[in-house]
This record gives sequence, structure tokens and C-alpha cells, in this order.
Amino acid sequence: MEIKQILNNNVALMKRGGNEVIVVSRGIGFKYKKNDHISSDEIEKVYILDTYAMLEHFSYLIAQSNAENIILVNAIVSYAEQQLNIKVSDYLNLTLLDHIDFLLKRAVKEQFVKSPLYWNVKRFYPKFFAIGLHALTMIEEKLQISLPEDEAVSLALHFVNMQGILGGTEETIQGMHILKNIMTIIQVHYKIQLNEESTPFIRLTTHLQFFIQRLLKKEEQKDDIHTLELYKQIRTTHLQSYECVQKIKIYIESRFDTCITANEETYLMLHISHVVDV
Repeated sequence: MEIKQILNNNVALMKRGGNEVIVVSRGIGFKYKKNDHISSDEIEKVYILDTYAMLEHFSYLIAQSNAENIILVNAIVSYAEQQLNIKVSDYLNLTLLDHIDFLLKRAVKEQFVKSPLYWNVKRFYPKFFAIGLHALTMIEEKLQISLPEDEAVSLALHFVNMQGILGGTEETIQGMHILKNIMTIIQVHYKIQLNEESTPFIRLTTHLQFFIQRLLKKEEQKDDIHTLELYKQIRTTHLQSYECVQKIKIYIESRFDTCITANEETYLMLHISHVVDV
């Protein structure tokens, strides 16, 4: 394969036939330069993406990531494939890499939120939850950090979403309409068009799908003291997101005759602030 661009010491954008792919090979940035050819024996991982937009987005992402995190993500995906007896697309590896990058940024600021999806995922998707827990342990051991168990839920949702488990019932169709309205509120508030192929967008829509399911099923949610403190902090540091969530809150409460918890508002503020920065 021919090297089109060196992205970092261990990653390159390469030409394979008529397609461009992302390739991981330790030390490639030291040993080769643009237009050089390397053999398949030297390549550790090839990422094949569907669109140029995805390729461009993840080329930037993977260029900013260190080799250890890439190897960690590959190990997590390999474990999940064994547990689920499936083969996933390369896209999942890269969305997980983006997720871990975002997780580490939140960890530095100690921005951990009690997941409103915790009991749903643990109860209805126990196999996926177990994978999320194992992935969380792998991250903690590799990066020498301590993370709350709630973070396993977000990791598990990557595999839930990949399997298309969210369904196609009439309830889901109704949920899709609500989801569209929420996305419209976000875009109008920020006066932007969201990038629907970005991983923060996918992460936000996945969270909203489960959030809407809980609303449709009238599942009660409660706040905790830790979340209320973080809510106050995020509300101050992410004022635009807070104002946007208040508009979503008005829509939801008028639509469902229910209140959104501070916990849910905090999650939405974090997701929205991330998605509008892409």
C-alpha cells in the first residue's frame, strides 16, 4: 500500500486500490514518508470507513491519539466480539476511541454524572452491561485512573447501538418524531447545522433515544446530592448549553406533563456542549 499522509508516529492515511484507509503500524512515521510503499506484514490494523467525511473526522481523531489508547480500544472491541460472537465494523473502534478521549477530558475535571440509563441497561441488556464493566476495568488498569461504574453504561451503549436494539415499533416511530424536534431546538438555539456523522452527534442521539423511551414509559427518575452539585457547576460553565436545555425542558414538560431531573439536564448539557464544538 502507498502512504498518502503520515498522521503521527504510528498512524498513516494510505491508498489501497481506489480507496483511502487509516493504518496503524508502530514507528511508521519514523521509518517512512509520503508516497512510500509498505508491506501488509508491517500493518497492525486497517480502518475502513464508508464516507470521506468519516475518514476525515477520524483521521484527525486518530492522529491526536497515542498508540496505547488505540491498542486499548482494539482490545476492548476484540473482547466484545468474543462475548457477542460477532464481527463489528471498524467504525466502532473509532467511536470508542473518541469516547475514551472525551471520557479522559471529563475525568480531569471530575465531571462524572450518575447515569439515568444505569438500571435500564443493567436490567434489559445485562450482557452489554457486563462488556461495559469489563471495558471500564481495562481503561482503569491501562490508564491508571479510577472511574465510577456509571461510565460502564456509556461504553455498553456503543455495542447496544451497533446491534440496532432500539427497535422499530410504533413507540420508536413516535420517539423519532420527538428526537427530531429536540434536534431542531438545538440547531435553532445555536443557529447551526449539526454534523450528523460526528461521534458526539451519534452519542447524543443514542442518549436521547433512551431518554425518550423512559419518558414514553413514564419511568420515574431521581436526583442525588452529587449530581445537584455538578449540575450547578455545569450550568455556570456551559451557559449556552444550559439555556438550550431549558428550551428542551419546556418542550418535554409540555409534551409529557412531567419534569426533567437535574441529573438529566446535566447529561444533556454535557452532550450538547460537546456536539456543538465539532
